[in-house]
Amino acid sequence: MYNLAHELTISIYKITRYFPDDEKFSLVSQLRRASLSIPTNIAEGSGQLSKVNYIRFLGIARGSSFEVEYLLRLSKDLGYLNEEHYKQLNKQNESVLKMLKGLIKSLKG
Repeated sequence: MYNLAHELTISIYKITRYFPDDEKFSLVSQLRRASLSIPTNIAEGSGQLSKVNYIRFLGIARGSSFEVEYLLRLSKDLGYLNEEHYKQLNKQNESVLKMLKGLIKSLKG
Protein backbone atom coordinates (compact mmCIF):
# COMPACT_ATOMS: atom_id res chain seq x y z
CA MET A 1 0.00 0.00 0.00
CA TYR A 2 2.78 2.41 0.91
CA ASN A 3 4.51 1.68 -2.41
CA LEU A 4 1.30 2.31 -4.37
CA ALA A 5 0.80 5.60 -2.55
CA HIS A 6 4.41 6.54 -3.27
CA GLU A 7 3.95 5.73 -6.98
CA LEU A 8 0.79 7.86 -7.07
CA THR A 9 2.68 10.79 -5.57
CA ILE A 10 5.50 10.42 -8.11
CA SER A 11 2.96 10.29 -10.96
CA ILE A 12 1.22 13.42 -9.72
CA TYR A 13 4.48 15.32 -9.33
CA LYS A 14 5.47 14.39 -12.88
CA ILE A 15 2.15 15.28 -14.53
CA THR A 16 1.69 18.57 -12.67
CA ARG A 17 4.94 19.86 -14.19
CA TYR A 18 2.83 20.50 -17.29
CA PHE A 19 0.03 22.43 -15.58
CA PRO A 20 -0.17 26.17 -16.34
CA ASP A 21 2.32 28.38 -14.50
CA ASP A 22 -0.48 30.36 -12.89
CA GLU A 23 -1.58 27.16 -11.09
CA LYS A 24 1.88 26.60 -9.56
CA PHE A 25 0.95 28.01 -6.15
CA SER A 26 -2.67 26.86 -6.11
CA LEU A 27 -3.90 23.69 -7.77
CA VAL A 28 -0.44 22.19 -8.38
CA SER A 29 0.62 22.86 -4.81
CA GLN A 30 -2.64 21.54 -3.34
CA LEU A 31 -2.62 18.37 -5.47
CA ARG A 32 1.00 17.65 -4.65
CA ARG A 33 0.50 18.25 -0.92
CA ALA A 34 -2.60 16.04 -0.82
CA SER A 35 -0.89 13.20 -2.67
CA LEU A 36 2.24 13.51 -0.53
CA SER A 37 0.11 13.35 2.60
CA ILE A 38 -1.03 9.82 1.77
CA PRO A 39 2.30 7.91 1.98
CA THR A 40 3.59 10.31 4.63
CA ASN A 41 0.71 9.50 6.96
CA ILE A 42 0.94 5.78 6.20
CA ALA A 43 4.64 5.87 7.14
CA GLU A 44 4.11 7.98 10.24
CA GLY A 45 1.20 5.85 11.35
CA SER A 46 3.16 2.64 11.02
CA GLY A 47 5.62 4.00 13.56
CA GLN A 48 2.98 4.63 16.20
CA LEU A 49 2.97 2.62 19.39
CA SER A 50 -0.76 2.03 19.49
CA LYS A 51 -3.28 0.65 17.05
CA VAL A 52 -5.59 3.60 17.73
CA ASN A 53 -2.96 6.10 16.60
CA TYR A 54 -2.10 3.97 13.57
CA ILE A 55 -5.75 3.94 12.54
CA ARG A 56 -5.91 7.72 13.04
CA PHE A 57 -3.01 8.30 10.66
CA LEU A 58 -4.50 5.89 8.14
CA GLY A 59 -7.72 7.89 8.38
CA ILE A 60 -5.83 11.08 7.59
CA ALA A 61 -4.24 9.33 4.59
CA ARG A 62 -7.70 8.22 3.48
CA GLY A 63 -9.01 11.78 3.72
CA SER A 64 -6.09 12.98 1.60
CA SER A 65 -6.91 10.32 -0.95
CA PHE A 66 -10.45 11.68 -1.23
CA GLU A 67 -8.96 15.15 -1.65
CA VAL A 68 -6.74 13.88 -4.47
CA GLU A 69 -9.81 12.31 -6.09
CA TYR A 70 -11.56 15.68 -6.25
CA LEU A 71 -8.47 17.61 -7.33
CA LEU A 72 -7.87 15.17 -10.19
CA ARG A 73 -11.46 15.65 -11.35
CA LEU A 74 -11.07 19.42 -11.15
CA SER A 75 -7.81 19.24 -13.10
CA LYS A 76 -9.52 17.20 -15.82
CA ASP A 77 -12.53 19.51 -15.97
CA LEU A 78 -10.25 22.55 -16.28
CA GLY A 79 -8.47 20.87 -19.17
CA TYR A 80 -5.14 20.35 -17.39
CA LEU A 81 -5.41 16.55 -17.56
CA ASN A 82 -6.52 14.63 -20.61
CA GLU A 83 -8.90 11.71 -20.17
CA GLU A 84 -6.14 9.09 -20.35
CA HIS A 85 -4.00 10.70 -17.65
CA TYR A 86 -7.06 11.32 -15.50
CA LYS A 87 -8.13 7.67 -15.69
CA GLN A 88 -4.61 6.43 -14.94
CA LEU A 89 -4.15 8.67 -11.89
CA ASN A 90 -7.67 8.06 -10.67
CA LYS A 91 -7.15 4.29 -10.95
CA GLN A 92 -3.94 4.54 -8.91
CA ASN A 93 -5.74 6.61 -6.29
CA GLU A 94 -8.68 4.19 -6.16
CA SER A 95 -6.27 1.30 -5.53
CA VAL A 96 -4.67 3.16 -2.64
CA LEU A 97 -8.06 4.10 -1.23
CA LYS A 98 -9.29 0.52 -1.42
CA MET A 99 -6.21 -0.75 0.41
CA LEU A 100 -6.52 1.93 3.10
CA LYS A 101 -10.16 1.06 3.64
CA GLY A 102 -9.33 -2.63 3.97
CA LEU A 103 -6.47 -2.07 6.39
CA ILE A 104 -8.49 0.28 8.57
CA LYS A 105 -11.32 -2.23 8.65
CA SER A 106 -9.00 -5.11 9.59
CA LEU A 107 -7.32 -3.08 12.35
CA LYS A 108 -10.66 -2.10 13.84
CA GLY A 109 -11.54 -5.80 13.97
